[in-house]
Amino acid sequence: MYIQIQNVSKFYRKGANKVKALEDVSLDIAANEFVALMGPSGSGKTTLMNLIGGLDTPDTGSILVGGKEMVHGTDRRRAGWRAENIGFIFQFNNLISFLTAEQNVEIPLLLTSLSGAERKNKVKAVLELVGLGDRLNHRPSELSGGQEQRVAIARAIVSDPRILLCDEPTGDLDKESAEAVLTLLRTLKENFNKTILMVTHDREASRVADRSINLNKGQLVVDQAQDRGGET
Repeated sequence: MYIQIQNVSKFYRKGANKVKALEDVSLDIAANEFVALMGPSGSGKTTLMNLIGGLDTPDTGSILVGGKEMVHGTDRRRAGWRAENIGFIFQFNNLISFLTAEQNVEIPLLLTSLSGAERKNKVKAVLELVGLGDRLNHRPSELSGGQEQRVAIARAIVSDPRILLCDEPTGDLDKESAEAVLTLLRTLKENFNKTILMVTHDREASRVADRSINLNKGQLVVDQAQDRGGET
């Protein structure tokens, strides 16, 4: 398995109280698998996603991603690993308003050794992939909500990460734009071998995934394969 979560628990302090976010969660995610993570607010979905992405560490248990133990190591080492292996996509796209689509997507590449020409070629390629090859010089205010989210997806994949962590990526979109984003995520899984974990409240959105996982009060309650109409 590519992502191995073993007996993971996470607690937070809220004043004098100890609040449980996750309790003894064990889960395996295969390489090139698309998993939807569902559950009510406060169920631990985002906490689990952040632990997989190395943004936080569990109190107990272990997380291995590609055989690498995520619990140990310095913050700097985890940040370097994240930059190479993880692409984050959020409900609110966090684009920089005064930058063009091209400039927003280029940001993750600025700390690499790529030349300016190489960066521009990669940025153009991923914007074409997400259907925005004719919007390179448009700023966020000149794009629709769905187009902004596709720019955010392009930014997440421009460094070719192995894993995409998506936190409610369609939560702020209309139905048509949401369907376009979900189709794009499915394409990235099928054609570009991305491993995808998508946090969502939307049962319809979860149907694009290979498998649906449900959390409730920090515990895994349902883990089932999707019926995708005979797809393998």
